Amino acid sequence: MPRQARIKSSTGIYHIMIRGINKEQIFNSGVLKNKVIEIIKSIREDIEFDVIAYCIMDNHLHLLIKAEEDKLETLMKKLNVKYAMHYNKIEKRYGHVFHDRFKSEAVENDKYLLGALRYIHNNPVKAGITKNISDHPWSNAKDYINKHSEIIADK
Repeated sequence: MPRQARIKSSTGIYHIMIRGINKEQIFNSGVLKNKVIEIIKSIREDIEFDVIAYCIMDNHLHLLIKAEEDKLETLMKKLNVKYAMHYNKIEKRYGHVFHDRFKSEAVENDKYLLGALRYIHNNPVKAGITKNISDHPWSNAKDYINKHSEIIADK
């Protein structure tokens, strides 16, 4: 059965989700979470896209990004390949790191945008990791609260 075609966003905004294979905790340390951020920064040097929101959990990652459709595929391929190579080297393993291809939802209106933003930033609270969204160090929720970004989010 062929897989379903990705829905193109008329706004260029997508809610991206990637999960570890078998729900494994592939982002289970601060070092690995920081590596994801480092990879995203390096990809931004080659491909133009805006990061609106992100949250890195132990077994999955959420991104809310604005990118042209052709660039979306390229940036996610680079992110997945670079991270998988790093993870496999560190863990002395080989093979797939991510479950299936990345999932993306087209964000077509302000209501969905705000809902996705809230969902992404509330992930650590819902998972019981922290009580306050601004306390999770691998999310840009604090950038919205402080109105200042030092990591990767664009205003």
